[in-house]
Amino acid sequence: MRISEKGEKKHFLQDIFFKKGAFLPLSLRSPFRSFHNMILMSFMLLSIIIILFLSSVLYLQFSARLKEERETQAEQLLKQGGNRLEEYLISMRQISDAMYYDVIKGSNLNLLKVNTEMNLLYEAHKESLVSVAIFSGGGKLLTAVPNSTEKKNRKVVEQDFFTSAVQQVENLHFSLPHVQNLFDDPSFRTHWVVSLSRVVELSENGASSNGVLLVDMNFNTIERMMEKLNGEDQYRYFYLCDKKGNLIYHPRMREILRNDFQENTELLSELDDGIHHIKAGSNSRAIIVDTIGYTGWKMVAVLEEGNRIFASGGMLYYVFILISLTLLISLLFNQLVSLRLSYPIRKLNEDLEKMGERRLSMEDIAHYGSTEIIHLGKTLVQSFRQIDRLTEEKIEQQEEKRQTEMDALQSQINPHFLYNTLESVVWMIESGKKDDAVFMVTELGSFFRISLSGGKNIIPLSQELQHAKNYMNIQQIRFKDKFKVDFTVSEEVLRCLTVKLILQPILENAIYHGMAGVDEDGEIHVRGEMIKGENSSMVLLSVEDNGFGMTEEKAESLLDTEAEISDFSDRKKRGSGVGLINVHRRIQLRFGTRFGLRIHSEPDEGTRVEVRLPAIEYTEETQKSLEHGNMHSSTDGFHGGGKDNERKSDIHGGGGSHSDDSSAALSGKIPGGE
Repeated sequence: MRISEKGEKKHFLQDIFFKKGAFLPLSLRSPFRSFHNMILMSFMLLSIIIILFLSSVLYLQFSARLKEERETQAEQLLKQGGNRLEEYLISMRQISDAMYYDVIKGSNLNLLKVNTEMNLLYEAHKESLVSVAIFSGGGKLLTAVPNSTEKKNRKVVEQDFFTSAVQQVENLHFSLPHVQNLFDDPSFRTHWVVSLSRVVELSENGASSNGVLLVDMNFNTIERMMEKLNGEDQYRYFYLCDKKGNLIYHPRMREILRNDFQENTELLSELDDGIHHIKAGSNSRAIIVDTIGYTGWKMVAVLEEGNRIFASGGMLYYVFILISLTLLISLLFNQLVSLRLSYPIRKLNEDLEKMGERRLSMEDIAHYGSTEIIHLGKTLVQSFRQIDRLTEEKIEQQEEKRQTEMDALQSQINPHFLYNTLESVVWMIESGKKDDAVFMVTELGSFFRISLSGGKNIIPLSQELQHAKNYMNIQQIRFKDKFKVDFTVSEEVLRCLTVKLILQPILENAIYHGMAGVDEDGEIHVRGEMIKGENSSMVLLSVEDNGFGMTEEKAESLLDTEAEISDFSDRKKRGSGVGLINVHRRIQLRFGTRFGLRIHSEPDEGTRVEVRLPAIEYTEETQKSLEHGNMHSSTDGFHGGGKDNERKSDIHGGGGSHSDDSSAALSGKIPGGE
C-alpha cells in the first residue's frame, strides 16, 4: 500500500513538472515557448526569487540592526539630556542653598542686606532665574528680587509652592511649569517658571521663625534643552514628566491641551529606567525611561516603529538603483547563459529545416553541446536514415505493385469487346460491306496499338484522344449510329502528357449506362481546354452525355474505394474492365490528390465527367521522369503508401509541394507558355 502511494506521488510530481503545458502553460504559437526564452524566463524567475529572498533577509537583518542602533542612540541622547537637565537643577539647588546658608541662616534678618546679596546672586544667574523671594510663615512677602510689586488678592499660603514646602520642611520642592503670578512685571510680559521652594529659618532680634524661600527658574531654559534634544526626527520624540506622570514638557503640548493628542503617562509609574517595548493596538513603540536625580522627574524617549530604511527619499532612491542594477546584470548574465545553452538545440533545429528544404545533407547536421543534445542529434540522423531506407523500400514496393496493377488492368480488357468487334467484321464481309469491314479492322488495330503503346504508361494527350476516337468509331458501327460523338480539344491540350487509357473507360460507361434506352438521338461530347492559374495551369477534359443521368449519391459512390468491388463485378458483364475508380486512382497516383475525376449528374439531365490533369508538355524528359516514377515517388496519396511518402516529404522536403502542383517537379514547359 505504501509503495503504491509513493508511486502515485512520483507520477503526480512528474505530471506537474514534465507534462506538456503543465509547468509552463503557454500557447504553442507563443514566442516565449522557444527553448532560449524558456531558459531565460526560468533563470530570470529564479534570479528574482533569489534577489527577493536575499533582499528580505537583508531587510530584516538591517531593520533589526537599525532598530537596535536607534534605541541605543536614543538612550544615549536621553542620558545626555538627563545629565544636562540634572546639572541645571543642581545649579538651581546650589543657588537656593547659597541664598539660605550664606545669606539667611544664622544671621539677624536685615532685609536691606539680604536684598542686596539676593540681588547679587540674581544678577549672576539672571538668564536662568525669573525671581527670588522670601516669605514669612504667614505668607507675607519680606523681600524679592528683582524689585517687583506683589499682586493684590494673592493668598500666598494657598499656593502650591508654599503648601508643599510647609508640609515637608526637610525637602526642596520643584513645582510643575506654570505662569508666574505673584509679582507685577513692568514690561507686562508673561513668564513660565518652575518654582523651587523650601522652608528656611529666619532670625530677628534673637527670635527664630520659619519662612519660605522661593526661587522661580525660567522654564525657557528647560524648554530649550528639550527642543534641542528632540531635533527633527519625525519617528522619535522626548518629553519630561514628574514621578506621578504629570507633564512638565512635551513637544506636542498644545495638541494635548486641545485633546488632539494623548500621551499615556500612567505606564511610567510601572516602568523602570531602561528600554521597554509597548504595543498599543496595531502600533508598537519603544519607550526609554531615565529618572532625574533628587527631583524624581522622568525624561522619556518614544520611538515609533516606522520604516526607517525608506523614510528618506535618498535611501529609497539608492535602494531602487541597486535593485535595478542587480536585475539588469542578472538579465544580461542570464541572456548570455541561455543563448549559450540554447544555441546547440537552435542550430540543430535550423539544420533540420535546411535539410527539409534540401539545402543540407544529413552528414552536415550539427550535434554538439550537452550530452543529451549530442545524443538527440545522432539519434535523429539515424532515424532519418532509417526512414529514408524504409521509404525507398516502400516506394520500390509500391512501384512494383502499381506496375502490376497497370498490367492487370490492361489485361482485363473484356474479351467480349474483341469478340463482338470481330463478329461485326465477319458480318460486314459476308454482307459485302468490305469498306466498312476494312475501316473497322483499321480502327481496331489502331485502338490496340495505342493501348499497348510499346509498354509506356505516359503518352501524349493527342494519342489518348486518338485512342478514344478509334474506340468510338468502332462502337458507332456496332451500335448502328445510335448516338453521335464530337471531339473539341484545343491544340495546346494535345501537346500535354497524360496517363494512358483514361478516356476510353469514361466513354464506355457513357455508352453502356448513359446511352441505354436512347433511340438514335444520343449525344456524347468530348472537350479539352487549358485552365491557367496564377502559379500553375491545368488541363480539363470532359465527357458529357444526354443520357438518363443519376443521383448525386450515386455519382459520389462511383469514385469511392468501396464502390470499386461492385464496379469490378459490373465491368465483367459489359465494358472494358477499366472502371472509373481505377482511372481516378491512377491519375492521383501519378499527379496527386489535386487531380483526378469529378462527376456531375442529375436524373434525366445527363452526366458530365471531368478529368483534371496537370498541364505538362510531353517531351522525352518529362515522359521518362514520370515513367520511372520520379514524380510518382513525390506525390501524396501514393496507392497503399501515401502516408509514408507524405511523411518523407515533410522530413526531407521537396515532395510535399509537388502533390499540389506536379508541373513544378518536372522540367517540362506548360504549353502555350514562355
